[in-house]
Amino acid sequence: MANKTKNKKELKKKLLHKYRLVVLNEDTFEERYAIKLNRLNVFVLTALSTIFLVGFTTLLIAYTPLREYIPGYSSTSLKKKATGLTYKADSLQQQLLINDRYYASIRKVLTGDVTDIEFNRDSIIEAAKNEDIVDIFPNKEDSLLRAKAAKEDKYNLFDSETNSSNFVLFPPLNGTISEAYNLEEKHYAVDVVAPENTPVKSTADGTVIFSEWTVSTGYVVIVEHSNELISIYKHNRSVTKEQGDLVKAGEVIAMSGNTGDLSTGPHLHFELWSKGYPINPTNFIDFQ
Repeated sequence: MANKTKNKKELKKKLLHKYRLVVLNEDTFEERYAIKLNRLNVFVLTALSTIFLVGFTTLLIAYTPLREYIPGYSSTSLKKKATGLTYKADSLQQQLLINDRYYASIRKVLTGDVTDIEFNRDSIIEAAKNEDIVDIFPNKEDSLLRAKAAKEDKYNLFDSETNSSNFVLFPPLNGTISEAYNLEEKHYAVDVVAPENTPVKSTADGTVIFSEWTVSTGYVVIVEHSNELISIYKHNRSVTKEQGDLVKAGEVIAMSGNTGDLSTGPHLHFELWSKGYPINPTNFIDFQ
């Protein structure tokens, strides 16, 4: 017990022993500043300084943008931004895929690269009627619907939800068909004989996506319509519309002619493409 008491007194004496910190002028040894210290004061001052420094650094990192530079740190706002950017990137990727399919369809239109067989959308109902697998007994409402569908305009290429009055196809010009649509020979058009400088009209409302001169087909105009329908007019003598122009159904877009290496006389080479596939224009347009 005596030793423990003695050690405590010695420790207390060491902690409270006075020291003097003096700042001297190196040249004159003049005392410029002095402060009295003991070990306890130094320990307390060091502890408080450390606590203050740690607390200040923590607050600085927690409430300033500096926290974003700490490896592994992620804030809620950054997570929200990253999630939003991920969704945007995914949407852009989907849109790029759609655009790629669309441009592939346009490429088919320009190059005539089609391997699919011809089909007639109007024959789907007839084919379904001839199926032996299911025996259909139409009721009164079904019979009325069939009668209404039978009276629909044959020029309507589009879905039933679409207002057909906005999508009637007009003949680009009137004349005699010199060469008909032939899928086997890859003639995806009808050639309509007409005198030179006959006005060529847009078959429906749309946007001109191509209006240029080509060596093989002369002046060519391509118009994009609604529902992924495209109409093409070749061998024109001149064009009256430029790429990007909006046109109405029946509006003059070119003058017929005999231009291009593949032309053998004044006529209009007219094509219709639906969703990247050629269709027979005479199924929907009367050129007489």
